[in-house]
Amino acid sequence: MHDIKPYTISIPDSQIDNLRQKLALTTFPDELDDAGWDYGAPLQDVKRIATHWKDAYDWRKAEASLNKLPNFMTIIDVDGFGPIDIHFVHQKSEVKNAIPLLFVHGWPGSFIEVTKILPILTGGEKNGGPAFHVVAPSLPNFGFSGGIKKKGFDQPQYAEVCHKLMLALGYGEYVTQGGDWGFGITRTMGQLFHHQVKASHINTVVSGPPISLWNPFAFCKFLFLYALKWYTPAELEGLKRTQDYRDRGQGYYHQQTTRPQTLGYSLADSPVGLLGWVYEKLGIWSDGYEWSDDEVCTWLSIYWFSTAGPAASVRIYYEAARDSNNVFEKAMKYNGKVPLGLSYFPKEVCLLPRAWGPTLGPIIFRNEHDHGGHFAAYEVPDRLAGDLGIMFGRGGPAFGCVPGKDGYA
Repeated sequence: MHDIKPYTISIPDSQIDNLRQKLALTTFPDELDDAGWDYGAPLQDVKRIATHWKDAYDWRKAEASLNKLPNFMTIIDVDGFGPIDIHFVHQKSEVKNAIPLLFVHGWPGSFIEVTKILPILTGGEKNGGPAFHVVAPSLPNFGFSGGIKKKGFDQPQYAEVCHKLMLALGYGEYVTQGGDWGFGITRTMGQLFHHQVKASHINTVVSGPPISLWNPFAFCKFLFLYALKWYTPAELEGLKRTQDYRDRGQGYYHQQTTRPQTLGYSLADSPVGLLGWVYEKLGIWSDGYEWSDDEVCTWLSIYWFSTAGPAASVRIYYEAARDSNNVFEKAMKYNGKVPLGLSYFPKEVCLLPRAWGPTLGPIIFRNEHDHGGHFAAYEVPDRLAGDLGIMFGRGGPAFGCVPGKDGYA
């Protein structure tokens, strides 16, 4: 029996004072004239947000807002790693037959990504769709969950944590939603626990070309259409964005998959170092979303005040890249046992031809949006929730996939 307790976020005054002192002692770099975003996070923006974080931002107000969420803490025992403290948000719907849904964040996100979509998902028919019981954990090494001190904590371990959490809450069968690392983790869950994972939805669609002979139609389409570059305008734009990301946007990825500890000294010691590193992604990976300074500061403060420290979060990249079982490739492999829904947003960092999607598994739902980016649940929560509503709602392809749970009263 798991001991599940309510959890209150409460950062000591000494840590808040220390943050302000460090911000006050910041030495900023110079910047080229008219640099814009070409060289990274603009100096003008970083200075403004750092000043706001130091002088005007009220963490206690943000903390009180976060504590209005149903926060909990439990201990999950992970094979080979022992017990780990796991923080999670568990928002139950008032609808008795609500569908259990696991929401998995990525980097540089956290459980904060679920906050805007929660009332839509749990509201049910009053919001025009089915209702969900939503579980949104802070992954180990993120937010207020515990840190990992042993090498090798990778996608199967993250998947184990999430699965055991759902079982501890009494959800023997459930559905999942994920983007960024949530893609890899929920895909791994579908491979390891397909009897319990009844359907999955992803909004970071990383897939390979349909060149496998298991699907001759897709193979022929790839040869005769995609090999000849017969792409839709949206696919052409997506491929251009994907190539730009590969050419100019993966510096963080190479650092975090090779030498995360070296980067960690800046992230752990300098709040402005953390600000510059994360704010770049918030700006470039979103679709014109107007981040308020308070929003950015709350996003960053969750990392700065995290239990394991901000440096711990980037180790997920190293472990996945060093995995002897090729975790990235495994997450992209076809899994015919879990029905899959896909949502494409135009400013996602990786946008591949839509015909590649079925290489992941049986696609029962797909939708393409004209607005939204990498942080879809936070940027455009109504659109992402709308897709889940169609996929799992009455007449939808995943309606009733969890026995006895259809999301309606």
